Amino acid sequence: MLRLFNLFRNKFFLVSLAFVVWMIFFDKNDLFSQYQYRQQVNKLKQERDFYQKETAKVTKDLDELTSNPQKLEKFAREKYLMKKDNEDVFVIVQPKKEE
Repeated sequence: MLRLFNLFRNKFFLVSLAFVVWMIFFDKNDLFSQYQYRQQVNKLKQERDFYQKETAKVTKDLDELTSNPQKLEKFAREKYLMKKDNEDVFVIVQPKKEE
């Protein structure tokens, strides 16, 4: 008990304890903020990976469209409903089922 009392009377221990408490709870970079920053970084990394995959996919599609005229024609017909002058286009829309 006397040893514990002497420990709390030591000014270096008290200053160190105050410093640790300040850094853990009151500083602008406290533990809670660090946890939030870590979550935000993880979320941004996931978004970065998603956008990198999408960019790679779009780049691949662009390369195919610019190099292959058949792919370009297929893309234009499917996406923009383009047709040749002597063709008719029929768009079939499935009715939605209501519950």
